Amino acid sequence: MGGSGEPITEEEALRRLRLSDDPSAQYYAAWWLGRNRSRHPEAVPLLQEALRQRRPRDSGAGVEENAVARNAARALGKLGAPAAAAIPDLLATLADDDHGLREAAARALGELRAVESVEPLRRRLATGPAVAGAQQPGTPRLQEPCEALLEALGEIGVAEPEVLAVIQPFVGHERPLIRSAACRALLQLTGEPRWGEQLVELLQHQQLQVRRAALMDLGAAGWRPALEPIAATLAENSLKLIALRGLVENGVPSQSPFPSQSPASGDAATEAVLAAMDALL
Repeated sequence: MGGSGEPITEEEALRRLRLSDDPSAQYYAAWWLGRNRSRHPEAVPLLQEALRQRRPRDSGAGVEENAVARNAARALGKLGAPAAAAIPDLLATLADDDHGLREAAARALGELRAVESVEPLRRRLATGPAVAGAQQPGTPRLQEPCEALLEALGEIGVAEPEVLAVIQPFVGHERPLIRSAACRALLQLTGEPRWGEQLVELLQHQQLQVRRAALMDLGAAGWRPALEPIAATLAENSLKLIALRGLVENGVPSQSPFPSQSPASGDAATEAVLAAMDALL
């Protein structure tokens, strides 16, 4: 058998994921099944088992069970409808002590559009750090993965008043990455231009990491008026192309890519985005 990073088959990935005494082999296998969108009937049950075998972290243990569990959660999020059976396991994982594992579970629930997770996600944000009032942003009682929780709520798409109310205070958070995630979620849930405009402002941020995040958030929200700002952002062309592809895949077809213009036909709007992508290639 080759090294854990060498190309393998689906059957080999499933075999490695069964090796509960070899976390290193399981780690790569879980990643492989998610990356290749496995549809094998054993994939989801084996990933669920890997998710359940988590335990308190041991920083000196090398590849450990929690690292496997994080990859299993990420993989489940990529498998779509067949992974619906794993939603209860992912919901249970939201309470794990491992911050990275909670983050992976939240993102997976968002990718799976798990409506039953809206209230648990909302509660975690509501009981996390205050973003206004006496407690200052950035000094949380709990280290919640706020970006992942916010993004998940936006992806799931339940725009109830209680959901919007828990997201809105994070628009004023001191961390720009959290502000970006909050604006993305609100833009996805409400379609209100003000949230897209705030994301466009973040494309001018002095930190490259923030500009990258705003690019990805605008693409995920599919806000086509951001076409020109995205193309002009000081960031890697590869990321700008991903964001522009998001405008095509996630955008409202009739939404004009140019804010000063009236709504365009779906074909014209899409062609404008594709032309901008061609210019970057």
